Amino acid sequence: MTMPEPIQFHFDFSSPYGYLGAETIEALAARHGRSVAWHPFLLGVVFRSTGAQPLTNVPIKGDYAKRDMPRSARYYGVPFRMPSKFPIATQAPARITLWQRERDGDVGNLVKVFYRAYFVHDRDIGDPDVAADVAGECGLDRTAARAAVDDASIKDALRREVEASIAKGVFGSPFVFVDGEPFWGIDRFEQVGRWLAQGGF
Repeated sequence: MTMPEPIQFHFDFSSPYGYLGAETIEALAARHGRSVAWHPFLLGVVFRSTGAQPLTNVPIKGDYAKRDMPRSARYYGVPFRMPSKFPIATQAPARITLWQRERDGDVGNLVKVFYRAYFVHDRDIGDPDVAADVAGECGLDRTAARAAVDDASIKDALRREVEASIAKGVFGSPFVFVDGEPFWGIDRFEQVGRWLAQGGF
């Protein structure tokens, strides 16, 4: 019997909605016999392609977003605190995630630990040393994780990951693909569930 394709989960570590998605996607996938393939990318690079900017920087929309983010976290039952520094560059945690994915394949727990460090404990995971500390607390080799941030091959891996995401049409976080069908935003997860249950609609 052929295993169904994993849900492709694209995310940026400075995305509040990406955080909420990361906390809920595995349970959604499990209900339908799926696994999750984790794809970190860089919203900053995508924004340069689309002309977009962080929600909180957009007049009028930013005020709504600042209200909606904690409200959405309460709705999903996920702890949340808006970080004191927002947004941040996320190359460091993204590179460590790809480094670990190459070594082990399973990065779901690491992704969630990084997200919680930022959106619950207000730690600047954009700082390579902080990111390495968090990885170490997650049970990884802290020294090796820190070295991965500056590793040319890992930098190239992230560049390829970002390019692949853009080529697939990813323009926000979280962005999910179910058997090639794209869904943007955690507010589409109900549709994702229906799609998985019915095989499309």
